[in-house]
Amino acid sequence: MPALTRKSAATILLVPLLAALALWAFAWPATRTAPRDLPLGVAGPPAATAPLARQLDARKGSFEIHRYADEAAARAAIEDRAVYGAVVVTPGGPKLLTASAASPVVAQSLEQAVTAQAPAGTKVTTVDVVPAPAADPRGSALSSSVLPLAIAGVAGGSVVTLFRLRGVRAALTLALASAVVGIAAAALADSWLGVLTGDWWAQAGVLGLSSLAVGATVAGLAALIGPAGIGVGALLMVLLGNPFSGVASAPQLLPEPVGSLGQLLPPGAGGTLLRSVAYFDGARAGAPAITLAAWAGLGLLAVLLGGLRARREPARQEPSAAARTPQPVG
Repeated sequence: MPALTRKSAATILLVPLLAALALWAFAWPATRTAPRDLPLGVAGPPAATAPLARQLDARKGSFEIHRYADEAAARAAIEDRAVYGAVVVTPGGPKLLTASAASPVVAQSLEQAVTAQAPAGTKVTTVDVVPAPAADPRGSALSSSVLPLAIAGVAGGSVVTLFRLRGVRAALTLALASAVVGIAAAALADSWLGVLTGDWWAQAGVLGLSSLAVGATVAGLAALIGPAGIGVGALLMVLLGNPFSGVASAPQLLPEPVGSLGQLLPPGAGGTLLRSVAYFDGARAGAPAITLAAWAGLGLLAVLLGGLRARREPARQEPSAAARTPQPVG
């Protein structure tokens, strides 16, 4: 009875704590959405762009201003993902360049901000340099892919652990399962739904690597600390990684340090990498790719170390058992 009471008390305390943590992780960033050092370009002659740059700088901490000589340079910067958009000063008035493929939320916010700061009666021309695909104009399908991939990774790591797969066998199982996840996800998102428009195999690789980074982490934690590692990995990837990913808006719209932390977790890095590969020909793909590879590599290393430790434990126990067995005398 005392044991049952302790378990009941632990459950009564743990469940509300997890619920509060989930509400904080999902609700708090959503209620604090605002531009924070959002990269924005200003293009045109220095004398013409100076007043505009001062107006944008007046919104302290909102924008990180990048200056370009002309519209062509600003367009190249948007396509390279150096900035989310740019304001081009022209004789006929300001022209706003956006990239809804980078973030429809940011594109809409920039249009509202530039229009509000334009002189009265001035029409702001908006050009979408890298538009979101027609099948997903609001980016909701891409942002919705983060949670399923995280769940698939957690499921893969959990199944490997529950099936008692260890060492090389566990690592190969995780890698092959993630490859199948990537191919299946690319078939759904690209071939069927048409919400991804980049190289098919590159997208499948990103989706598979994202799943592997999560699955290997969960299985690696379980191999090192036991079944509790599944819960720790699930909380880290789903409860924190998903809402902190910034895929639904942009990392620069989330409060700090959430925006930066989210890009260091597989869901955020995977979403950023997928957007780069699907819509920007791989621009700025290096950092998120390294992040995913690091999580996957460290997770698989933990799986291999856990398997090695599991093989050594029986070898240590056998001599001690033989030593305790009475030996015949004479």
